[in-house]
Amino acid sequence: MGVDPESERVRLAELVAALSLGIDLGFGQPMEHVLRQCRIALRIAEIAGLDEQARSAIYYSALLVNVGCHSDAHEQAYWFGDDIALKAVKYDAEPFSAADVLAMLQMLGSGSTPLHRLRIGLDFLLSGRKELDGMIAGHARMARSLGEELGLPDEVLEALIASYERWDGRGVPDGLVGVAIPMASRVAHLAEFLEVAYRTDGVEAAVALGRRRCGTQFDPALVEIVESDAEKVFQQLDELDSWDAVIDGEPGLARTLSAEECDGALAAIARFVDLKSPSTLGHSEAVATLAAAATAELGLPIAEQRLVGRAGLVAGFGRLGVSNAIWDKPGPLSAAEWERVRLYPHYTDRMLHRSRALAAAGRLAGQVRERLDGSGYPGGLSGPALSLPSRALATAEAFQSKLEPRSYRPASSIAEATRALRDDVRAGRLDGDVVDAVLRAAGQRVGRRRAGPAGLTSREVEVLQHLARGLSNKDIARDLGISPKTVGNHVEHVYTKIGADSRAAAGLFAMRHGLLPAGIG
Repeated sequence: MGVDPESERVRLAELVAALSLGIDLGFGQPMEHVLRQCRIALRIAEIAGLDEQARSAIYYSALLVNVGCHSDAHEQAYWFGDDIALKAVKYDAEPFSAADVLAMLQMLGSGSTPLHRLRIGLDFLLSGRKELDGMIAGHARMARSLGEELGLPDEVLEALIASYERWDGRGVPDGLVGVAIPMASRVAHLAEFLEVAYRTDGVEAAVALGRRRCGTQFDPALVEIVESDAEKVFQQLDELDSWDAVIDGEPGLARTLSAEECDGALAAIARFVDLKSPSTLGHSEAVATLAAAATAELGLPIAEQRLVGRAGLVAGFGRLGVSNAIWDKPGPLSAAEWERVRLYPHYTDRMLHRSRALAAAGRLAGQVRERLDGSGYPGGLSGPALSLPSRALATAEAFQSKLEPRSYRPASSIAEATRALRDDVRAGRLDGDVVDAVLRAAGQRVGRRRAGPAGLTSREVEVLQHLARGLSNKDIARDLGISPKTVGNHVEHVYTKIGADSRAAAGLFAMRHGLLPAGIG
């Protein structure tokens, strides 16, 4: 089964590095783009003679700089069609330049009919631009929030909130100028763009990019380092294994996590992954809890129970590699879209397979959509190829998914979800004993609290739940039987009380405080 999660201490760097591979996918970049930019950043820091504390801040800042960029992928897909395609063009033009804005505007309504694109364009003129202006600043706040949950030091948190600042003061969220921008932000930002330029066109192109944007986007002193010692900055970047180089190159003493701390960190990361779609808020923790309880019902050892729970937390990581144009599509998927969906468990496995402590959970998570009759994906495994832990995870995920709304269907009742599992047993897709264990475990779960944190009233909790799922004020009013104006007042109060200013921030609050109803008591 692999490493015993009870006894293994996990390096925090492994968790963050694994997550970075999902960030790569979400930006349409090859896996290890972020790892390579981390290596470039560390080399610049070394040449600059920065001390160990500064290099440590650069290390984690480079790995996490874009971690918040998928938190509003639902909104990105609404405005621009394919959120991954949108982020993939980030490196084509200088951020916040006229060329950058023009490229973004040209993508409005991509993949839609001309009439729909026109409607999206008009909506964007009325309200979209204001929403877009807050998105990038929101990404920085989200990255900082995850850094806080992972217990990273203040130097990293300060760097993450300044991830999108520019040397000339034209960045966000605060318009910091020059040396007012933390050094870790400046180095990580430069390294990110240099990696893409070097990978696509070589050393000379990377140096030319730095020179071209020197004094506007980038710190002139850092660009000078790259120009004067480019050979060392990019030395063996292609030859040496990036995973090992990054894990082994962590500055200072490696921070390790106990089993409990690792599970807590994975849960924090899982909540961020679940933000990708309003339909999946709280999904990963619910699956992890249910799957672990089901394995206990089946009498599996504690170590396997913990492994299954951990696999439940990471099983959605690969969703970062699939566009929200697919996840949030209201109608049937095309054959090409289905092929992309079928890859997400494989992405999860690939993200985690290099970590000795997480590889076993990754392998298990990679089977979350497999079925006994071979009808599942990505491998079409069947029968004996699927272990009892694998069957428990897949069944728990299937049950929990039924209880959650999707863009193409409403949430099922407990009775409906139960009937669906029984139908799958009769069809040979799921194991009857495992289904019984999952249903018993579901019946023992304690219902989530519906009011209390931040002084929210019961009605405000209901509004928050709908808001986090991406519903409009009009839709919330219809579901709750109140007026849109009343909903608007509640929304304003909710945002004020929880300190949020976006759907993603509201959703994160709801997940952290257990306010999303799982539908089982």
